[in-house]
Amino acid sequence: MSAPVSELPVLPVTFRPTRTRVVLLTVGAAMFVVITVVALTLEQLSPGERSSFVFTALLFFGVLALLSRPKVVADTSGVTVVNLTRTRRLSWPEILRVNLRPGDPWVFLDLSDGTSMPALGIQPGIGRQRAIRDARALRALAERHGTGTGADDG
Repeated sequence: MSAPVSELPVLPVTFRPTRTRVVLLTVGAAMFVVITVVALTLEQLSPGERSSFVFTALLFFGVLALLSRPKVVADTSGVTVVNLTRTRRLSWPEILRVNLRPGDPWVFLDLSDGTSMPALGIQPGIGRQRAIRDARALRALAERHGTGTGADDG
């Protein structure tokens, strides 16, 4: 069943798990600060050891920043899916279906080439209702701008 036109977001629109992103970046920054302060206050550490502590803290922060990267950006010409390490641009007709079924960790896009692609930018982890709302909005956009056929959402 197609969403009414009044539910279509204004393009361009970015979908991302904001709460998850805030938690990951906050924890990463806090870990970086704590580990760096410990490294600088421990008098028995050599400069090389201090550097390795700070490098390790920076590495932890980098991993958490990478985990906070996913987003889905929709504009008039298509969708850009940014996952952990890969970005892919899709035109609207390439997206046949937007799926967010109960138990799915994130949205899956069924594509015209017969494959399915995860879109980690819409995930129900912390904010389930927002994820459902975002999945429905993306589905409505795909139906409006492409050849989409709907979605299953919980």
